[in-house]
Amino acid sequence: MNEIANAFRGDGVIWMYLILATSIFAIGITIERFIFLFFKYNINAQAFMAQIQKLVMADNIDRAIKLCNAAPSRALPRVIKAGLTRADKGETEIQNAIEEITLEVVPIVQKRTPTLAAIANVATLLGLLGTVIGLIDAFRALEQADPSQQQAMLAAGIALAMNTTAFGLIVAIPTLVAHLILTGMTKKILDEIDLHSVKLENMLVTRGKGAQ
Repeated sequence: MNEIANAFRGDGVIWMYLILATSIFAIGITIERFIFLFFKYNINAQAFMAQIQKLVMADNIDRAIKLCNAAPSRALPRVIKAGLTRADKGETEIQNAIEEITLEVVPIVQKRTPTLAAIANVATLLGLLGTVIGLIDAFRALEQADPSQQQAMLAAGIALAMNTTAFGLIVAIPTLVAHLILTGMTKKILDEIDLHSVKLENMLVTRGKGAQ
């Protein structure tokens, strides 16, 4: 890590600062997405739907809606609430209401997570670009510099090449790991929405047929 710190004081530091900028973006997005996906949008779907099912089977739709209102920021309750508000309508209206709110919720849940993969790629490419620039400087030193300066310039060029590669990977690898974790949580939330929205639709349709 001392070598990375020293690289910010040498020639070609622009590449190091560009990679540092990508790391700042990655950290910001990771923290924001972690808070939203794990604490704001996520919910214990099994426990929540068990309560909803009991209320629907007891024909207590109003209490089921109030249960959804108790967690307004959670993704699944928002979708379930849309179906419950059409509980006394036909199957098509229930389905349309669920699909409409799902189309609103899905982009919110997926927001910015794919950007982490792009940032990891950019950090890696900036590291490689710095490597190429460093090697060019090293070979130019061998060709053009005075013999007394060749060794120092060659060492500086190689140091730039190695430091930018290392720093790019230091940023890219954790960013990709964060992307994998957040993508997994995003998929979990969306899978729960798909599964339980269909279950709710079937419950409401069955309830409506039983009331006829």
